Amino acid sequence: MRIFLTGATGFIGSRVLAELLGAGHEVLGLTRSDAGARKLEAAGAAVHRGTLEAPTSLQAGAEQADAVIHTAFDHDFSNFVANCEKDRRVIAALGEVLRGSDRPLLITSGTGMGTPHPGAVATEDVCNFAHPNPRVASEQAGVALLDAGVNVSVMRLAQIHDTTRQGLVTPYIASAREKGKVGYIGSGTNRWPAAHVLDAARLYRLAIERAERGARYHAAAETGIPSREIAETIGRRLGLPVASLTLEAAQAEFGWLAPFLALDMPASSALTRERLGWTPVHRGLIADLQELDLSDSE
Repeated sequence: MRIFLTGATGFIGSRVLAELLGAGHEVLGLTRSDAGARKLEAAGAAVHRGTLEAPTSLQAGAEQADAVIHTAFDHDFSNFVANCEKDRRVIAALGEVLRGSDRPLLITSGTGMGTPHPGAVATEDVCNFAHPNPRVASEQAGVALLDAGVNVSVMRLAQIHDTTRQGLVTPYIASAREKGKVGYIGSGTNRWPAAHVLDAARLYRLAIERAERGARYHAAAETGIPSREIAETIGRRLGLPVASLTLEAAQAEFGWLAPFLALDMPASSALTRERLGWTPVHRGLIADLQELDLSDSE
């Protein structure tokens, strides 16, 4: 297939690009910069220029493709609500091009959307539009397109990691370095799911090849890692003290990140594994944190 890939030079998207090319697909990668274009060309992909801020600039890329994978997202979490609404507009624009065909569109969301109620394990067969996470906008956009006849499926991400980046754990580590300590909230028993970036990239490929209308998949190799274990591992790796904080103290300490740190968000990938034959093979989050790349601070 010829696949239009947004976020093609990003942390996840660049791995999806390599996975797709390795499987024999052609890739048209989105970039906004000359540097991004050079990276795509060096990898063996074609280049499409555009930005998330101008959703119509992405439509020409989708028009040229047999399938679309949308991994791009503005990861400025201090403007998370606005960025989720921007993603809604991008998804709508991509879907408009695909309307009237069976060409698949694979969009990206978070595993939290599969949580039926607080503390429950998220599953692929649940779509909780009452969830307080603003990322619900992405799935609402997907359902609207599905209702309009577009072949949409959803990849829900856990904390995607290697030794350099770990989803929300990355700004958590940056804050710990700045404050000189690693704080977790309460008992630290709330859980975060995780998957290695290479396992997630393979899952994107399997999902777009299956092209199952309305399917939801969970990129969660680990169902839930206690936040205290994450904090203690970071503390040992950085040589920083670790302490329990109240939610109020965490808000003063971490700002916008505090509500995320308080979330208990375990996620199952049982249905994903069954439907796509996906078996994660790369190491877990704690193992990657133990080998954390500290080159930025050394």
